[in-house]
Amino acid sequence: MPSGLRTRLCRLFALSTLISLINAFYIPGFSIKSYVDDEAIPLQVNKVYSDRSQLQYAYYDLPFVCPPTGKKHAGYASGRSISLNLGEVLRGDRIMASDYDVVMGQDQECQYLCSHQTDRQGVKRARELIEEGYVVEWIVDNLPGATSFVTVDRTHKYYAAGFKIGYKDFSPVTGKQKYYINNHITLVIRYRKAPGRAGSRGGKVIVGFEVYTKSIEVAHRDSTGCPQDVHSDTNGMEMYIGPNNTELASKYPSSSYLPEEDDVDDGSTLTIPYSYSVYFREDDSIDWSRRWDMYFNNQEESNVIHWLAIVNSLVICSLLTVIVIMVINRTYRQVHGKDGAGDDGKLLLKRRKPTSGTKSPMLREKAPAGLLEQSGEVDRDDDLSSDEEYVEDISGWKLLHGDVFRAPAYAGYLAPLIGSGMQLVFMATGLLILSCFGILNPSFRGGFVSVGVGLFVFAGIVSGYFSSRLYKTFGGMNWRRNTLMTALLFPGLLFTTIFILNLFVWAQASSTALPFGTLVGLIALMLLIQLPLVYVGSWYGFHQSQPYEHPTKTNSFVRPMPEQAWYTQNLYAALIAGFVPFAVIFIELLFVFRSLWQDKSGYYYVFGFLSIVSLVGILTVVEVTIVATYIMLCQENYHWWWQSVFIGGGSSFWIFLYCIIFYYTKLNIHGFVSGLLFFSYSFLACTVYGLLTGTVGFLTAYAFVRRIYGAIKAD
Repeated sequence: MPSGLRTRLCRLFALSTLISLINAFYIPGFSIKSYVDDEAIPLQVNKVYSDRSQLQYAYYDLPFVCPPTGKKHAGYASGRSISLNLGEVLRGDRIMASDYDVVMGQDQECQYLCSHQTDRQGVKRARELIEEGYVVEWIVDNLPGATSFVTVDRTHKYYAAGFKIGYKDFSPVTGKQKYYINNHITLVIRYRKAPGRAGSRGGKVIVGFEVYTKSIEVAHRDSTGCPQDVHSDTNGMEMYIGPNNTELASKYPSSSYLPEEDDVDDGSTLTIPYSYSVYFREDDSIDWSRRWDMYFNNQEESNVIHWLAIVNSLVICSLLTVIVIMVINRTYRQVHGKDGAGDDGKLLLKRRKPTSGTKSPMLREKAPAGLLEQSGEVDRDDDLSSDEEYVEDISGWKLLHGDVFRAPAYAGYLAPLIGSGMQLVFMATGLLILSCFGILNPSFRGGFVSVGVGLFVFAGIVSGYFSSRLYKTFGGMNWRRNTLMTALLFPGLLFTTIFILNLFVWAQASSTALPFGTLVGLIALMLLIQLPLVYVGSWYGFHQSQPYEHPTKTNSFVRPMPEQAWYTQNLYAALIAGFVPFAVIFIELLFVFRSLWQDKSGYYYVFGFLSIVSLVGILTVVEVTIVATYIMLCQENYHWWWQSVFIGGGSSFWIFLYCIIFYYTKLNIHGFVSGLLFFSYSFLACTVYGLLTGTVGFLTAYAFVRRIYGAIKAD
């Protein structure tokens, strides 16, 4: 068989195999599930959450709802936990099968669920959650149950995920506030004919899941427990148990006033009847692939703001680009023009004509200090070539050729941090690419966090390689110690902080708290997978790779630095330079903050805009670092190693300040633990962002310094 034909056949086989793998690969959110008439549809309950609190609670942990019976519905026993990915666990999901019967195509006017008795503590808990505005999340066919809204002009309909536990109202008689629980739920499931062969066989796909709530009192119910009329206006189910005056009188014997409510558990209970209705409605106006669009409200208005953010980013980046071009042009002229360099790029230092009684030293990088005063040096001044006579005195960054690559202080910490920063760069790049291609989308619940953790762990090999090679460049010898620091320093600090915060959340019995098994799993990921990968990368980077080459040699003596301007000092330079990247991304940050903290019923979905703004932001960090490093070198400051990290990550300070302003001006969060979680997680996020952009700044400064000093030679 000819070799060309064999090659074509091999390529064809590989292509067919790849196509078959793609067809067989299941991407959550893209695999269509169809149902036929009379087929049971599982309804799953998840959690309750609020925009006013960072604490979430599993639905079946609430003391005032119907507990699971254990009976099978749609193939799942109620109360059975659904397997969750790591991201779902980390975001506080606790998905379980429920007792609700939902059958495709079968409307149910009313179905009785249970009558649950709750004590005073349960009533008090319900009132607290209603006061905080908690909403419930149920799931049907991977769609969260949503409250439906219509715009004022009735031209647009949109969803808000979740539905209210209850509501509060004021008594028209006493004027006191009352709390009512929504104990009758109406489920409206919208469907259409399934595409392809499934549709020809009678299959239907779900394109909408709406939930309408109602509070109905205990009275006026039929023999099944359902309200006699679920559509008429009735009194609500008030969450209130009257005071036990006998018990209170014995507790306060000398008081003429008895409190209306008390936390004394006297055995009093409140019976809450629960019921639900189910309606199926065909809707051909919504494609299955576009069913999540209803949750993305105000798309047209927000798109305009997103484009404004991009224009703002491009304007700032363009101005910086002009400045960088000027810096590069000035550097090129200094190296290749008649500004301190010869025609071959060799750096020349002027020797002044000797005056009487003086000697003109000849400055050479390798010359020992003792040779500078030897006899005969005066005579050597006469041997200067005519080409060197015109050279001016040099100053600024060229004077640092013997110190600019001197190993920085605390180099043993810089290398591991840069290695962890490379992990974050790899992780962030992968997440943005997968999000832009639609693989990571709201229907892939918890996918963003799960994939992010996976990318971070497997990027350990990249982290180990860069860290050990940089460590070797700094002259380090104990590469195993550097490996352990790379694998454990930054991830260990993150895990320790999260563990301490988890203790506070555990005390609140919140589903936001990570289970003990999840904590053990995270430790196993870090020690059994990430650490070996970092070790492999470190071994290859230290033993199989050469250290980074520097174009100039480092002097044996340390050059004293002149007094520095205030704006080139570490803190001021980082704050001034960091404000520019923050100005590039702050508009898009507003949408991210709203999705994470303010409007949890919505979803952040514009990853295309986020990718563009992120790309422009990183480019801005690169340009700011180049300009700041050049200014520093011109000030004869060769301590650029750590400074480049601080300058690159300086925008994280402004982002954290933005978080504080957002908390006090936009949010209505109550409670010490919720506030602690907000500020702690905001600080962790800013730290991660700062290390990522700081690594970009370091790599930029390193490449820039090597480039400009590589264009000259010191003689």
